[in-house]
Amino acid sequence: MLRFAIHYGIHFIVPIFIALFFYKKNKTFAIIVLLAGIVIDVDHFFANPVFDPMRCSINYHPLHTYWAIAIYCILFVYKKTRLFGLALLIHILADLADCYMINLN
Repeated sequence: MLRFAIHYGIHFIVPIFIALFFYKKNKTFAIIVLLAGIVIDVDHFFANPVFDPMRCSINYHPLHTYWAIAIYCILFVYKKTRLFGLALLIHILADLADCYMINLN
């Protein structure tokens, strides 16, 4: 239960708080973009099974590889793409937390 709360809390609650705290003028747009970071989970459809609760997504799914994460970091560096990079990095952070908690078992 704790793993579920942390994983999905980072996916859905953290982006809202970041948008409200750092993007006050454009909070609605920022919330939408930051929550849309979940879209990279589309790569789970290439896995068999699609959902495995004991599988770490990091470096397993194509959009969760180290190369993809490097691109997300580059997106975060530039002002015009920073919000999109942040959305993707928050997603990766949520998945990293999940991987860590899987390894605790």
